[in-house]
Parts: sequence; C-alpha cells; structure tokens
Amino acid sequence: MTRERIAVFGGVYSNHVALAAAIADASDRGATALYCLGDLGAFGPSPDKVFPLLQDASVRVMRGNYDDSIARGLDDCQCGYTDPRDNHYARLSYQYTFANTNPAHRAWLAALPDHFRFTLGGLRVLCCHGSPRQMNEFLWESTTPTHFLSKLTRDHDCDVLIGTHTGIHWQRQLGPSAWYVNVGAVGRPANDGHPHVWYAMLGARDRVLDVEFVPVAYDHEALANDMRDERLPAEFIETIRTGWWTTCLEVLPQRERARGKY
Repeated sequence: MTRERIAVFGGVYSNHVALAAAIADASDRGATALYCLGDLGAFGPSPDKVFPLLQDASVRVMRGNYDDSIARGLDDCQCGYTDPRDNHYARLSYQYTFANTNPAHRAWLAALPDHFRFTLGGLRVLCCHGSPRQMNEFLWESTTPTHFLSKLTRDHDCDVLIGTHTGIHWQRQLGPSAWYVNVGAVGRPANDGHPHVWYAMLGARDRVLDVEFVPVAYDHEALANDMRDERLPAEFIETIRTGWWTTCLEVLPQRERARGKY
C-alpha cells in the first residue's frame, strides 16, 4: 500500500521563486497533497505572482495574520512587534505588499479558512498559522514548554499540531501519539547562514508521525535582483543573499537569536 505523504509550506513572504521550486520539489517527492499555512506576502517583490502558483498547483491555503490584514485593509500586519526598528521595516513591508496586491486577490484571501483539520495515518491533524488560540502567537523551540503544547493538543482535539509564523522549523514529540511541528518558512532562510529555504514533508502509519524538513535551493539571486528593482529595503535583500536575518530580530528568544549573525 502506498504511504500517504503531504507537503506543508510556511510563510511564503512573496518569494514566488522559492515557492515554485518548493512546489516542484514536493511533487517530485510524491506529495499527495500540498498545504500552505499563510503569510503569502511580506518581504519579497510582486506579491501577485504568488497566487497563480498556489492555485495552479491546487495548494490548500489558509489565512495567516499578514493575509488577514491585507484582506481587511488593516493598518499593519498584526505582527506584534514593539521594537521601533522592527516596526519600521514591518511598516515598509506591509505598505508595499498592500499597494501591490490586486483587489481580486485580497478578496480571495478574505475567503480563506484560518485552520485545517484532517487525518493522516490515523492521527488527527490540526494546522494553524501561529497557534489554535491566536493567529499571530509565536511558539519557539527554546521557550515553549512541552506541557503547554500538550495542553493545546488536548484542548483542540488533535494528535498533531502544525504551525508556522516563527519562520524557523522545529518539531517535538509530546507523547506516544502526539506531536508539534513548526514547518518554518518557504519564503526566506531560517537565519542559518544559508540561502536555501525549508518546508516539511509529513507521513504517518499506525499512529506514528514521520517528519522530514526539506531544504530547497532556488535562484535566490534572481529574487534579490527583483527586490532591488522594486526598491525594497537593502536589509531584506541581504537576508535573501546571505541567509542571515537582518530584521524581525526582536521576537527571537535568546537561544534562537544567538544562532544568527545579528
């Protein structure tokens, strides 16, 4: 019997080049379904290029906080920053994305669900953007207790909880048949000094989950050139080229930030 395997993408961040590469890679690996957990826009150029890629590949897409803000015409991305520098770059990113997202695509975002539920190998799976209780909640590997994640699975009737929002992939087994998986982001590097991006392939059999984090190499220089042509901040372009985050650093816990360059 063929084992079901699914691909799950985190934040796309308008990186249409990486998204196309990830979709192709997941298909080559035999993914039976593709899921995207939101935040289609943000740091990258030409956000409208993302939508046809998702639609043509029949990717099942949910709404992240960025998508929710774009759809509703809010003043900011609901990213929750308090640091003035991070807020400055978040404002630039959001204003560019909103101005360059077609109204028809904004309406499409408004109709997206905010979670997915399905079964995989007998396991009940719940996908969300941040957490089941808050769309923009950050769940970090170094600071999120196992007992809290276990409570989330119990409170929300699932065996496997899958999220994104942080931009850095990680997983933790919570019990004999319970897991939390953060799929990271397909839109920008994981603050690890490498320009490739990440997504997750998941399969399960006999109530045992298998998680594979997949690195995706793509033409990051082409994206960086597009960003330059769109006059996006040099800091965003540096991240794409070097793999090190230059913005959105305030939210990183000490251990995760210590792994980066800045």
